[in-house]
Amino acid sequence: MAPEILLWAVVLYLGAAIGSFLNVVIHRVPLGESVVKPRSRCPSCRTAIAWYDNIPILSWVVLRGRCRVCQAPISARYPFIELITALIALVLFARNGPSIAFVVQFAFSCALIVIAYIDLDHQIIPDKISLPGIVIGLLLAVPGGVPAITDAVLGVLLGGGLLLTVAWAYERSTGREGMGGGDVKLLAMIGAFLGWQGVLLTLLLGSLLGSAIGIVLMTSRGADRKLAIPFGPFLSLGALVTLFWGHAIVRWYISYSGLSSI
Repeated sequence: MAPEILLWAVVLYLGAAIGSFLNVVIHRVPLGESVVKPRSRCPSCRTAIAWYDNIPILSWVVLRGRCRVCQAPISARYPFIELITALIALVLFARNGPSIAFVVQFAFSCALIVIAYIDLDHQIIPDKISLPGIVIGLLLAVPGGVPAITDAVLGVLLGGGLLLTVAWAYERSTGREGMGGGDVKLLAMIGAFLGWQGVLLTLLLGSLLGSAIGIVLMTSRGADRKLAIPFGPFLSLGALVTLFWGHAIVRWYISYSGLSSI
């Protein structure tokens, strides 16, 4: 096997293994449990999972999505998160190589995955992830970094300020809280890692995705505008799209709109 292919295989496996850990974080953090101990357990019978039944993706397939002990079904979301984390690791590694940029972007992506699924399950965005994320993003935006420190600071202020303003205006006009403080902190964290430019694109993409899914859900369920849909997953997805394809999207828009000729 060529050394390059072997290296990619290692990155894929490590990415999947980290995805397995993200599953633990998603399940335990909202419950206030330690993510370190005890070791992984079956969600139904609470039996500790043996190492050979805890191989990312493969064990779920071999066991046909069921616990070996109690035969309770195990959600397909577990191998899905492992797979998506592995693919993100591979793409970022192919783009950045073994570099600090790879580590930072991969860690940021993992945080977004965790936040998205916790918000889907519990309609909360844990401060213990978003607030340290803001600080870490700013600390990493050293002179010469990407984004630049000025862009990162503006990203935090713009990200938090935009959603805070929207939330305030919505509550004043409707008398109902339409957006939680967790979304505000999440977009501020995104701004620390992607800069103010990334905040604008993330918010645009997240709003478009959220509106489209909201319309589909309201139509299919016959619900009204009061249907509660967490915004965190859409912001997280918008941030991932911005991380991977943000520059290409902006270039396409400039070219398509004719701004490049102005």
